[in-house]
Amino acid sequence: MKVADITAVLESFAPLRIQESWDNSGLIIGSPEDEVHGVLVGFDCTPALILEAEEKGCDMVVTHHPLIFKGIKRIDGKDPVGAAIMQAIRSGVAVYAAHTTADKVITGVSGAMARRLELKNVQIMVPEEDGTVGLGIIGDFPVPMTGKQALEYVQGKFGLKVIKSSKPLETPITKVALLGGSGGGEIPQAQSKGAQLYITADISYHNFFTPEGFMVMDIGHFESEVEIVDIFVSEIRKKFPTFASYKSSALDRSNPVHYFVV
Repeated sequence: MKVADITAVLESFAPLRIQESWDNSGLIIGSPEDEVHGVLVGFDCTPALILEAEEKGCDMVVTHHPLIFKGIKRIDGKDPVGAAIMQAIRSGVAVYAAHTTADKVITGVSGAMARRLELKNVQIMVPEEDGTVGLGIIGDFPVPMTGKQALEYVQGKFGLKVIKSSKPLETPITKVALLGGSGGGEIPQAQSKGAQLYITADISYHNFFTPEGFMVMDIGHFESEVEIVDIFVSEIRKKFPTFASYKSSALDRSNPVHYFVV
């Protein structure tokens, strides 16, 4: 098995051509011709993930977030990114990321959110190309809910410790927009599509001042996107059922955001 065989599976699911211009999806460390004996899938490429790959005998890791986003002026082992780069190269571990590519396919990040919430009449929120790819999902709740009921429903479906929310609507909510990860910039699109509720992450303070009839929820970046790890593993195993592919055993503990609940 070669790196190119694994990347072909991932790019069939989430093509590199659809990534955002600022993104760095794709093969970040390694060569397409490198031999691969095992693949470990995680959410972020950290030194701990590379170490876990070594321990499992994997010479490739696949993550949602790219290890390298922007230009790097120095590689320092004291910095988490630098340490992961050094460790991967020393250990001969190839590193691949499917970031906005997986955000923009309907079976990817936001689609997984919609399935978890059992939304109906699902469509892409910000369609591109022929309408089959794009950011976000919009659909209908299984039954109309007030804002408080929606908060309880979303908390239960995602198993959340906390939700940041604008003032809960008292009128029934039917139409819901979703965008995994940092989706504050797409609030106007959610509103223009007629959503009464928008669920995303990394919403800034002033965006919680919402107009009448509209509500936002910030459920956390990691929490909104983490299901993509299972999807990546499933895609690899569908194509190569006997190949050594693993989900990180530390995934549930890998969220860098920690919550203190009184």
